[in-house]
Amino acid sequence: MGTPAPAYADRQLPAHVIAKSPLMQAVFHDTSLIAASESRILITGESGVGKEVLADVIHAWSARAAGPMVKVNCAAIPETLLESELFGHEAGAFTGAQKRHVGRFEQADGGTLFLDEIGDMPASLQTRLLRVLAEGEFYRVGGRELIKADARVVAATHQDLDRKVAEGRFRADLLHRLDVVRIHLPALRERRVDVPRLAERFLARAARELHLEPKRFSARALEQLARHDWP
Repeated sequence: MGTPAPAYADRQLPAHVIAKSPLMQAVFHDTSLIAASESRILITGESGVGKEVLADVIHAWSARAAGPMVKVNCAAIPETLLESELFGHEAGAFTGAQKRHVGRFEQADGGTLFLDEIGDMPASLQTRLLRVLAEGEFYRVGGRELIKADARVVAATHQDLDRKVAEGRFRADLLHRLDVVRIHLPALRERRVDVPRLAERFLARAARELHLEPKRFSARALEQLARHDWP
């Protein structure tokens, strides 16, 4: 039998989440308090620290858990398509728009919209997103019908948005709207106590996927992994 996942108030961490270190336990304690609110949340931390995993936990622990969890990676979608992806478009709105497309805000109605890599959002869309967050309504691209969508926005970034604001590359008023509550996820080198369990989890998964007998790390190997800085 494995060690049971730590409980946070009346919440239990998903089985795939490893957070034994005091830093991570503090993160999830705070998350258990924040998730129940309707506040927008900005998750910060280096690439690969698990910001999307935390967003999933926030949704699962919220009153919106029965609603949809919709995700958009702002860095992975070309600028010309991101507006349509977020807000949808009407048939004929642009070349190739043969039918109405419902955007992610509408899809997330009653649930959570996760905007990953929000720091890469183009300036023109920052203005439109600000308006939607302020008013709770928008038009599809090429549309005249005012759309209302009740989606809780959780955003994430590995960038220093305060610096981007100071440099004029991110709107201060948009950051103010998104950064109602900020949760910072520590890098793996700051939570080394979790490294052995993470390594064993990934090794076991690899063995299953490759149809191999279960493998184990030597004590020395785990020690070396825990000493690594994991840049």
